[in-house]
Amino acid sequence: MILYGRAATQLPTLALGPGYAFGPVSQVPCPSARPYSGSNSYFLLPLRRCTTLTSMKHSQNFWQLFLRGMGIGSADIVPGISGGTVALLTGVYEALLQALQAFDATALRLLGTGQFSVLWKHLHGAFLLPLVLGIGLSLATTVRLVIYLLTYYPIQTWSFFLGLSLVAAFTVYQKIKRWQLCTLLMSLGGLVVACSITRATPLHTPDTGWFIGLAGCIAVCAMLLPGISGSFVLVLLGKYVFMLHALQALQLRSLVPFVLGGGVGLLSFSRVIAWLLRRHHDNTLALLTGFMLGSLNRVWPWQQPLSVLAPSSFAVPKNLSPLQFQAIYHQDPLVPQALFWMSLGVLLVLALERRARRTKRPLA
Repeated sequence: MILYGRAATQLPTLALGPGYAFGPVSQVPCPSARPYSGSNSYFLLPLRRCTTLTSMKHSQNFWQLFLRGMGIGSADIVPGISGGTVALLTGVYEALLQALQAFDATALRLLGTGQFSVLWKHLHGAFLLPLVLGIGLSLATTVRLVIYLLTYYPIQTWSFFLGLSLVAAFTVYQKIKRWQLCTLLMSLGGLVVACSITRATPLHTPDTGWFIGLAGCIAVCAMLLPGISGSFVLVLLGKYVFMLHALQALQLRSLVPFVLGGGVGLLSFSRVIAWLLRRHHDNTLALLTGFMLGSLNRVWPWQQPLSVLAPSSFAVPKNLSPLQFQAIYHQDPLVPQALFWMSLGVLLVLALERRARRTKRPLA
């Protein structure tokens, strides 16, 4: 359809076929649009490129996104907890995947031509900036708190994470619209893979820059998957304690290659996950549910050894029953406190889910 004159500017954006839209330039939120028929007054754009965060930017403010970033960053520090899980629970997971796909050739072209305001919109800066700031500040400031809690209150801390992870898996399960044989197999496959990862033996690895970058790439890819803990992947690669000390001491020699490797993994793997969610939504969510259920054994409150933070600890933590824990360590297993903190984790997830349902708007 071609519209002329004032009538065109008075109509909302019109869908043209399965993948394009046409309308006045004033209504386009997406820099991927191109002029229609040589005119600078109207736009023609692929809709899949513009399922951007227009609804998200209206429903979220800076501090809400900042706090969600803090939650994601705090989760990324803990072995057994995935930042992707927190992103999914707080309603920013798919929006984050969409935003990361904006780092493409168009962004480089806009940067090269100095169109910084258009570049800011193209990269969804209003969404990514508070989220990234929250993640960065959390990694820089809460690392000592997390280490303290895991060292001196391991049962209470792991119980809280267990309750959070258990209900998070159920929340993702509810998002699957239709269960089929393939969906069930994907869920079982994810469960087996996650169990295998959490039972693997940590490796002794070099501290060279290339391996630190590789570890960062692998860990960040894992962090994008709800249920797969990037921190625990670092434990398996023998780099978790090493990177914790580097983060505490701000050792740029170690942090720079890790961040560069993580950036490569983030920008590349996010496209894979986004494609899977777009083309195979239910099967992908079933796989993620399996990942989350399979990783629950890593957040069991009663473990041997008590902490994965010791530099010399390269053994796979063994789960114990409360009675076994009491017999080995001669300590109270604190079952009532464990149940309390587990319940608190469950209630937190339910509260987040209820809030997300009340404020959720479609991204497409």
